[in-house]
Amino acid sequence: MHRDSAATLARVNRTLTSYIYPAVEAASVAAECTAWEAPGEPVSFATALRNRFTPRSPGDAWGAPWGTTWLSIRADVPVEWRGRRTELIVELGFNDEMEGFQVEGIAYAESGEAVKALNPQSRWLPVEVGALDVAYIVEAASNPVLLPKVQDELVFAPTPLGDPATAGLRPQYVLGNSRLALVDEGARALIHDLEVLSELARSLPAESARRWEILVALEASLNVLDVHDVGATSRAARQALVAVLDQPAVGSAHILNAIGHAHIDSAWLWPLRETRRKVARTVANVLQLMDEDPDLLYAMSSAQQFAWLEEDHPDLFRRLSARFAEGRFLPVGGMWVESDVNMPSGESLVRQLVTGTRYFEEKFGDVAKVGWLPDSFGYSAALPQILKLAGYHRFITQKISWNTTNKFPHHTFWWEGIDGSRVLTHFPSADMYNSNVTVADVAHAASNFADKGWVNRSVLPFGFGDGGGGPTREMMERAARMRDLEGSARVEVSSPVKFFDQVEQEFADPQVWLGEMYLEFHRGIYTSQARTKCGNRRVEQLFREAELWATQARVRADQDYPFHALERLWQEVLVLQFHDVLPGTSIAWVHNEAEQTYARVESELVSIVESSLVALSGPGPGASIANASPFARSGVSGHSISTPVVRDGAVSAHSSDGLVILDNGVVRVAIAEDGTVVELTDLQRSRRVISNGDRGNLLRIYRDVPTKWDAWDIDAGYRATGLDVDSVVSARIEERGSRCAFVVDRAFGSSTASQEIVVTAGSAQVDFTTRVDWHERDRLLKVEFPLALSTERWAAETQFGHTYRTTHTNTSWDTAKFEACAHRWVHVGEPGYGVAVINDRTYGHSVRRVGSRDSGGIRTSVELSLVRGPRYPDPKADQGAHTFRYAVHVGADIEDAVRAGYEFTDSAREVSGGTPVPALAEFRGRGVVIDTVKMADDRSGDFIVRAYESLGARQEVQFSVSVDADAVYDVDLLENRICADLDLTQSLTFSPFQIRTFRVELSDAERNFEGG
Repeated sequence: MHRDSAATLARVNRTLTSYIYPAVEAASVAAECTAWEAPGEPVSFATALRNRFTPRSPGDAWGAPWGTTWLSIRADVPVEWRGRRTELIVELGFNDEMEGFQVEGIAYAESGEAVKALNPQSRWLPVEVGALDVAYIVEAASNPVLLPKVQDELVFAPTPLGDPATAGLRPQYVLGNSRLALVDEGARALIHDLEVLSELARSLPAESARRWEILVALEASLNVLDVHDVGATSRAARQALVAVLDQPAVGSAHILNAIGHAHIDSAWLWPLRETRRKVARTVANVLQLMDEDPDLLYAMSSAQQFAWLEEDHPDLFRRLSARFAEGRFLPVGGMWVESDVNMPSGESLVRQLVTGTRYFEEKFGDVAKVGWLPDSFGYSAALPQILKLAGYHRFITQKISWNTTNKFPHHTFWWEGIDGSRVLTHFPSADMYNSNVTVADVAHAASNFADKGWVNRSVLPFGFGDGGGGPTREMMERAARMRDLEGSARVEVSSPVKFFDQVEQEFADPQVWLGEMYLEFHRGIYTSQARTKCGNRRVEQLFREAELWATQARVRADQDYPFHALERLWQEVLVLQFHDVLPGTSIAWVHNEAEQTYARVESELVSIVESSLVALSGPGPGASIANASPFARSGVSGHSISTPVVRDGAVSAHSSDGLVILDNGVVRVAIAEDGTVVELTDLQRSRRVISNGDRGNLLRIYRDVPTKWDAWDIDAGYRATGLDVDSVVSARIEERGSRCAFVVDRAFGSSTASQEIVVTAGSAQVDFTTRVDWHERDRLLKVEFPLALSTERWAAETQFGHTYRTTHTNTSWDTAKFEACAHRWVHVGEPGYGVAVINDRTYGHSVRRVGSRDSGGIRTSVELSLVRGPRYPDPKADQGAHTFRYAVHVGADIEDAVRAGYEFTDSAREVSGGTPVPALAEFRGRGVVIDTVKMADDRSGDFIVRAYESLGARQEVQFSVSVDADAVYDVDLLENRICADLDLTQSLTFSPFQIRTFRVELSDAERNFEGG
């Protein structure tokens, strides 16, 4: 007998496509449709029903971009169908684009109960068996397609559709033929059998006996199927496949813990308000599927998304809570949103976890603590410690599978942070967080798994994300068939907790990955949408200041602490740290709203600061300084209020040999006619920091046209296109008391820039302010400082510490980090001498070894990425005015860099009163920095001090508080006690980069407290 495997598989495909798929709808009758289009923003179900619905027909265009159309869809059930499975098929105009990136809908019963979502892969609505008729009200969202596909390739083309001001009114979709369908469940089941087996046959080796066993069974099944009467013969066709479907997997088969999931970006190619609706649609889908399939478990992250659902759809939230009680609906992650974890401050990451975890505990009680962050763009080395201190010892992500240079060597491993904390971490070996549970996905997960021999299981998150509806019944059917199927990995629908419990039993000694998990992709996110990044950095500083002074005002002046206001403001800012907002990769609508939110939050935080300082400053003449930095400056201790000490010294400015010289006796700066720094000398150490022939503060503009992901990427070849921005329109010297500045105005392309170079009396720091009116596209603007230092590594501030990266390109891992994240400072140094470069709002940095132009020596170039001009997804990204502040601090060690970073961003405000206010708490000794002072979340009247070791060294320090306290003790990030009372007469030990949080219980005399 001639055997042709390709012919058999082609026959299966043809039979499925031409005969069995159509046979699922055994019969159908047209449904009636009427509609009302909501003007403007979405409205409630009750509001919609108060309006007049008019008839609509198949072929009618509908839906302006971002609009909402309410549809009433009704049909009578034919008498002969009653008692059989029927479904209402609703065709909103779905197209071939990705699920979640086009039209979506949610269906309500006439009572107003949300029942189920409508998506391209889930167009049906349930009909009660025995019903005489069916009626649904559908809220349909005409979200425009902003990421189209051409021949299965994504198209990153500029589009006006991301901004309602430019999106226009052209209808986006055309209604299809909505209908009531009689379902042939036998045909549907046969489809799943044939799909799984034919895909499995394709995945097996050509001469595999199992493959030929399946092919023979497929031929037998098709031979007994009458394609013109599928309904009558599907049972026999399925029976021919029973034997091959019942063959169990081999004992060594890889095990996939399949976890239902729908990754929903809290904003991206849609605004925040649309995410709220995507969450409701997805949860409605999941709950409906849970009603039908008792095996489904579903994991959902982002406490904010639960909170939106609770507010918008309390009926769905109640049903969700009931499924949680059954152990089937699983809150995971613990963060308020799935945040970027490179750019937010340490305290922001703390609040992400604390705010999210407190919400879960309040609503659900005991929630399993599994970190869940599959899609963020790289992972800070500070994160393991922060996770552990919040109670999260397990972590799941997968984004590093997107690396374009190096393949990450593990899938299950210990991830060790900068302080030595370890969390058990897993990357799904399927390299995705939205599997369809296809045979191909399962086979790839098994073959790709990197830790074979040590452990034999991995996670398979499955479900359509971003509003695509989550898991489907088709996915569950495939999972059921692959639960124990020879030739396939075993698929067990499971939970994250069960997965990690099993791994811990089976994997005695996982490998360790030390340090950051750098994503070798999407390097432009540290620079895109500079205003969003500026807003984030500014409000992070203001939160520290507002909480500090409000706590002082509560403890010392009995002023109410603004709990409600601070909680609300934190939640708003935490949302904006989502991994497509803070990175600058969302549509214009999102970033316009972000700017408005930051401005409002800033205003409210400044009001809290000012009212607190008024309560603290008291009467008296003269001006004091409220120093929000943890370090002393101008004679004012950190976190205190007192009269400043005037700094001695002067600054001279003169011209010599075509150069402008600024000199304060500590540093000398020589500025050329083109406005670049040609000499920077540390006079106290007689050390030239910029070599002869080099130019510091050099603006360079580069062509920046990524292959695909505009706002996300900076491609490696950009450096070959650099041009100096050194033309001068005008220049002048300005003397301002104890400061001298050289100001230079430039014009380049369609843009202008004004730069101030400032030297202050007594300071070892040269300050730069660059104001850019930016009108370039597909360009990157950097500022460069070639420092006369030869070093193999550089330090970058990260959350609660710093991390080191190489300046060389010895390995592919080194080469890939050509653009990386730093917070307020980077430091480069040789033994005994170093320089810090400080900034107030910049995250993207390049630091590299380069050869000297004159002598062949080595220097280290520190380069800050200031602004980009990507055109997708926001075609007007970054256009307009920006102000960047940065500084070069000479003769600096890491301790100087830490101090300078805080001083550069933390305010020193003048207050009118003369009453000094000491710091509430302080450490004596090196290296330990108090980052946060706040009132305890439980409103007990206690206050919290969060500190960290900043130098990467073991420190012995003395801790003291300046108020009458009954007890001081360590707490975790949720402010729960983790040790006995501390004896403050004894020194405290901090290990390198350790974060410690202290709770100070005030005495009864100090505790008279009412929170606001």
